[in-house]
Amino acid sequence: MRRRHRITGLLGAIALTAVTLAAAGPASAAGAPVTDPPPAEFGTDWHDPLTAAPPVARPATRSCQVTLAEAQFRDFTPYRGSYTPPAACGTTGWAKVVLRLDGKVKGRQYDRLGHLALGGVEILRTSTPQPSPDGITWSVEKDVTRYRDTLARPQPLEMLIGNVVDDTYTGVIDVKVTLTFYATDGRNPAPDTPDRVLPLTTPSVTTPRNTERLLAEVYATGSGGGCEEYWYMTTPDAAPYSCKAADGPYREVRVSVDGQLAGIAAPFPTVWTGGWSNPFLWYVTPGPRAFDVQPIRYDLTPYAALLNDGRPHRIEVSVAGVPAGQSGWSTPTNLLLWQDEGREVVSGALTRHEQSDPTGHSRWTPAAPGAQHRLDTEGGHRLTVAGHLNTSHGRVATTVTRAVRGTSVHRWTDGENQDALTATWTDEESVTQGATTTRTARTYTMDGETTLGAGDRLRTVLSLGDRADTVTRRGGRTVDSSRLDDRYTGDATYTANVPRDQRHAVATTSARYRLYGSTAPGGCYDRTVATAQGTLTVDRRHC
Repeated sequence: MRRRHRITGLLGAIALTAVTLAAAGPASAAGAPVTDPPPAEFGTDWHDPLTAAPPVARPATRSCQVTLAEAQFRDFTPYRGSYTPPAACGTTGWAKVVLRLDGKVKGRQYDRLGHLALGGVEILRTSTPQPSPDGITWSVEKDVTRYRDTLARPQPLEMLIGNVVDDTYTGVIDVKVTLTFYATDGRNPAPDTPDRVLPLTTPSVTTPRNTERLLAEVYATGSGGGCEEYWYMTTPDAAPYSCKAADGPYREVRVSVDGQLAGIAAPFPTVWTGGWSNPFLWYVTPGPRAFDVQPIRYDLTPYAALLNDGRPHRIEVSVAGVPAGQSGWSTPTNLLLWQDEGREVVSGALTRHEQSDPTGHSRWTPAAPGAQHRLDTEGGHRLTVAGHLNTSHGRVATTVTRAVRGTSVHRWTDGENQDALTATWTDEESVTQGATTTRTARTYTMDGETTLGAGDRLRTVLSLGDRADTVTRRGGRTVDSSRLDDRYTGDATYTANVPRDQRHAVATTSARYRLYGSTAPGGCYDRTVATAQGTLTVDRRHC
């Protein structure tokens, strides 16, 4: 991932393309402040990467483990193997399945993006931390129970973490990936999972004719070394800035069915571990989702009746706002389908399709002498689709409404020695099926500035936010709710354009992950971790 302008061209990363990062434990007991004083500046080693997010919960049942891959990534050659489900823990349903990646790397290396697919179904998309000269280890966990249909059968496996190793970038990425299957018992039954999981390897798809629920999940990432890695800071062609996009930085991830818009979403503004020209911000505490490339989910159930006719249909994913012919986005997609066991064919109809005119425009204000340029951007879109299905348990109507909006203010100087962004994106979704309505309100925030000052001292101050509130109501009564609030703040300074051992880098970071409601362990999870110069200074649990 590389940024091609005055500040962010100094450092970056080259890359390919719901996970929890679980690192080695802190220097003190979990939940207690770390009392050792931090060093005056970064040395040749630092704490292994970790996040404040909760670990994946596991049932206390019999378990079986399968090794998916053991590989060293030095280039862009994928690891290929085969997978066979374990027989000892059952083959048709499990209480939970947890994927774990254990990695290690040392020397010098950019952050890298990677994926793992079984039978073409992407089950993991992740990125890597940047190593210390002495070396780091890290672990990534993900609940993959929803891929039961794929995991129940032998599958070919492909994994790739694209990497470059040469005389300068010496870090070989060494990983081991396992799956742990937890058997069911009376207290831990198999959860409701899709009956079929289909990878969208081509736009043409034929679905089972008795589909009664249909979701799409899109692992959308802007990456690949170009400006789309920093899509939120691109400017129209007229503005004097190094990353261009004719229509500015507004982006929207869209799904269409047979050419008709079927779903919209705001992409998450991921900052990878080389982002904002300052890897010292991310060595220990990555930003939200940097190690958790969560897919965007779309409820396409209103289109199930159309797709149930037994003929192939086109389901396509696009990113609005990307300049024509420009690469930089990856959108691997899986279709998750539930089937009606009581019907060979589920009929119905698409009954409603309404959308607002999509907006997305930027206004550039040129800089006065010695001042900053300014780009104000705002955009939004709203879509409602509805349909009904004649199932074996009666007629079921589904209505999906989604509204996305983004606003940002981008400020920079000639030469880009100062570069700042303040932005907010919202993605509000409502799904009504019968008497049940689930509403989710997502908000993503970014507020930061990078400055290259005297003596080539580069400083980045940045805050990031990932929030979501979900409420389910049935018959006018709340039956479920959850709240997520994941926040990161960092302040890092180093001397640019000098060898690594002369950078005299300092950085303080803080990450706080709060989760309440049905999705939180015990109904409440609240953890804060803080660092200074790569050492862990706080690890506190609040619940």
